[in-house]
Amino acid sequence: MNRPFVFRLERVRRVRERAEELAQQELASSLQSHRHGEAALGAASSRLDDARRTHPLRARESGVAGADLRAAQAYLERLAAQRRHAAQELDDRSAEVQARRDALREAARELEVLERLRERRRGEHTRNSERLSAVALDEVALVAHARKASR
Repeated sequence: MNRPFVFRLERVRRVRERAEELAQQELASSLQSHRHGEAALGAASSRLDDARRTHPLRARESGVAGADLRAAQAYLERLAAQRRHAAQELDDRSAEVQARRDALREAARELEVLERLRERRRGEHTRNSERLSAVALDEVALVAHARKASR
């Protein structure tokens, strides 16, 4: 008599559920990449700081040739460029993390819309089934009453 509840958009809901799972995985991957970028920036900063601390000490040593000082300065400039590059990479990765967060938020919102619709339809189905059951019981009671009255 009562048919089971069937959500007609179940396939769409499953697709959106999968899209949310993929967005979660992409965010996790992006966060991991961001952590690697932070580590790379930290390493580049450490190398630059170490070189800056040792460069003035070498310059003060007697007998250091001008070519050696220029090479040390070029080395410092290369390290500074590497640090700038690592900082830019980290900024790019931060933007990627934010984009992945936004994508996950949107996927979750789309899934939530379908989940709420499914629950609303399930409630409508339950209320309709209860109403039909009440009508059937009323008819049974009416028939029973009519039989008693006709005796």
